[in-house]
Amino acid sequence: MRLAPVLILALLAGCGSKPLPPDWQANAKGSLDAFTDDYLKGNSAAAEAEFRRARLETTATGRPDHVAQVELVRCAAHAASLVFDDCPGYAALAADATAEQRAYADYLAGRWQGLSAALLPEQHRPVLAGGQLAAVADPLARMVAAGALFKAGRITPEGIAQAVDTASNQGWRRPLLAWLGVQARRAEAAGDTAALEQIRKRIALASGQR
Repeated sequence: MRLAPVLILALLAGCGSKPLPPDWQANAKGSLDAFTDDYLKGNSAAAEAEFRRARLETTATGRPDHVAQVELVRCAAHAASLVFDDCPGYAALAADATAEQRAYADYLAGRWQGLSAALLPEQHRPVLAGGQLAAVADPLARMVAAGALFKAGRITPEGIAQAVDTASNQGWRRPLLAWLGVQARRAEAAGDTAALEQIRKRIALASGQR
């Protein structure tokens, strides 16, 4: 069936009314997703390459808040893996970050005193309110929340177990090893040699030693 010229023009006009997002957004998101996946799986070199690409795409905007968001993604991946380095890349941009970005940075760093839950991403609000890690459905967000709870000194043994299980189920080697290390130290301090032996077996397996 042939379409009338007027109808064709109308269809084209309709398509043209919804412009595609700029390339840098899609490119940055793709690289950030790849960075997060590689980082959590322990592929450090690939993760760094993807992060550089994401940051380069975003710096093309000349917008400090856009670049700060990229840096916060890295901070979150680090927090999920219990790597707390004060997020120097974000810190250099903090003065020009949004209120929501500054709140999220404080959340990751365990600076919860006076922090407004309303400024946080929705899935993290119950964590700030009452440490409700189980309420966070998304696995990555749950791992980030666990790291934030750990940094704030509010993580529970159940929360540690949830972090271990989440990392294990997702095949995220880096945070799994970090959280198993937390469990091992707790078992050792409690004198629970049986639990410690089992945890050490898991660490060896995840490390590729067995």
